[in-house]
Amino acid sequence: MLRVTRLTDYATVVMTVLAARPDAVLSAPELAERAGLEAPTVAKVLKPLAAAGLVAGFRGANGGYRLARPAEAISLFEIVEAMEGPLGMTECSVPSGQCGIEHSCGVRANWRRINDVVAEALGNISLAQMLEPPQRPARGRIAARLTRA
Repeated sequence: MLRVTRLTDYATVVMTVLAARPDAVLSAPELAERAGLEAPTVAKVLKPLAAAGLVAGFRGANGGYRLARPAEAISLFEIVEAMEGPLGMTECSVPSGQCGIEHSCGVRANWRRINDVVAEALGNISLAQMLEPPQRPARGRIAARLTRA
């Protein structure tokens, strides 16, 4: 099963809390309370988000965090990459030299295509869209195939 790490999931939750109050500067404890997470977890996810330039930190008595850019300008891809590093569905999906059998492997090009599709899908979802109520998903080709099976 493919899944993002728990910290990436939590980072998305923290980012949506910030996106819901774009003009506010929220402290890590405030973010933790609003997100329903433990304060050390929030502090842990804020570091890579800040390093990636997705959140801006402010020191001092009224310090805290806010989004570095509007929620519409931050993609889910950026959040995932900030937390997980470069997207790679398999060793084949990352730059050459990472896999011991890449010279004789016939599926590398296809895994890279799949990786590109996932990256594009994540890139097409903005943080602002994550705040919207969920919509009923359209029945895609895969869902249609599963119900026919």
